[in-house]
Amino acid sequence: MSEWSLSDLLANLHEDIQERLARARSSFNHPGVKGDASENVWLSLLQTYLPERYQVEKAHAVDSTGRFSDQLDIVVFDRQYSPFIFNYEKQLIIPAESIYAVFEAKQSVNAKQVAYAQDKVASVRRLHRTSLPIPHAGGTFPAKPPIPILGGILALESEWNPALGTSFEKALDAGAGDQRLNIGCVAAHGHFQFNEKNAAYDMRNEAKAATAFLFALISRLQFSGTVPMIDINAYGDWLLKD
Repeated sequence: MSEWSLSDLLANLHEDIQERLARARSSFNHPGVKGDASENVWLSLLQTYLPERYQVEKAHAVDSTGRFSDQLDIVVFDRQYSPFIFNYEKQLIIPAESIYAVFEAKQSVNAKQVAYAQDKVASVRRLHRTSLPIPHAGGTFPAKPPIPILGGILALESEWNPALGTSFEKALDAGAGDQRLNIGCVAAHGHFQFNEKNAAYDMRNEAKAATAFLFALISRLQFSGTVPMIDINAYGDWLLKD
């Protein structure tokens, strides 16, 4: 009989994330340093446990018309089918077509922070994304529509009581369309998902929130499909502009 316990392993993963977030909050006084430390905890979780087809970094997004997103705390993006990513002086710039999901990371959530995350997500979704027909042995598949970009917020604590109650849900509901947050986690309390079928949020209070969120995100990514074939020439046209 094996001495391993799956339940213990999953619980320990959550406890490690929650403890690291709590240490980041208590160890640093400077808000910027504290924020960077919290972002790094979430980045580390996703970089370690998401399948290798996904990469996770802090970045900006750009489209072929020359528009840029706001700076994004966490971007889940493709490298298998994406031909380029700009990396200049540790500033990462990713083509909009490559992006699967974006997250804002905060110490705690309140209405202001939720609205801020909604605006960040919208700044990515409003970028133009190209898509080319896909050649194959028997001909050509038509260009596939760009996949929906997931958006969310990640934090240690909630400033509401109850933490994942109606006030939190009301703040989430204020962001519709491009501002919609699909999924998120408050590590000390639980995680949430937007259910497209009934157009409502599922707020889950739970003890292993970080692990539950990770599994929920992987499941959503599995059903997202693959990013479209990028029109690299649309970006190359900028070489001809002064």
